[in-house]
Amino acid sequence: MPYDEGLAVQRDLVEARKRGEIDDQLLLVQHPHVITLGVRARTSHGHLRASPDHLQARSVAVFETSRGGDVTYHGPGQLVGYPILDLRPDRCDVHRYVRDLEATLIDTVAAFGVTAGRLEGLTGVWVGGEKVAAIGVRISRWITSHGVALNVSTDLGYFDLIVPCGIPDRGVTSLERLLGAPIAIEEAEDRFIEAFARRFEREAHEMSAARVP
Repeated sequence: MPYDEGLAVQRDLVEARKRGEIDDQLLLVQHPHVITLGVRARTSHGHLRASPDHLQARSVAVFETSRGGDVTYHGPGQLVGYPILDLRPDRCDVHRYVRDLEATLIDTVAAFGVTAGRLEGLTGVWVGGEKVAAIGVRISRWITSHGVALNVSTDLGYFDLIVPCGIPDRGVTSLERLLGAPIAIEEAEDRFIEAFARRFEREAHEMSAARVP
């Protein structure tokens, strides 16, 4: 799904959730090559390492977004999850929400035999000093949007175009690189859904794309 289409779907789902027309949703997608700038990076593109001409030549789009965080890359082989949740009445805590997303991702990669964790002062999920999953969220009237990106079989070379998440002294990795074997994105989706449902105490029901508002 192109990134701008993903934004439009999220906006529709957020408004429908605010009106109480739908239950909580989890949108799972892959995006074509795109660099997104969070609120910390929108006023300055200093963490972009490539010129606009170079990005265009490599068919990499750039979007400014309303999510938290700095700059990141999305592309094929990366599982991107956008939870549209109403955190009311008992989860109205931004830090808890981010920690729950981190725990979900830690459980997801653990299902593949990978031990991941947190680094003090840094958001996301790490294996050693390398980030395997990034998090950037937005919360409006306690309805969530944006979310997480797990590198499954991502071409990590594209991260050379940016300073990932604005952290110059840390690297990035993927499940495929850590395991030395290919991982199907569908298998990662299934493990993520299971971990997400456990952590957020939800029961998962698959929806067809045709039913998305």
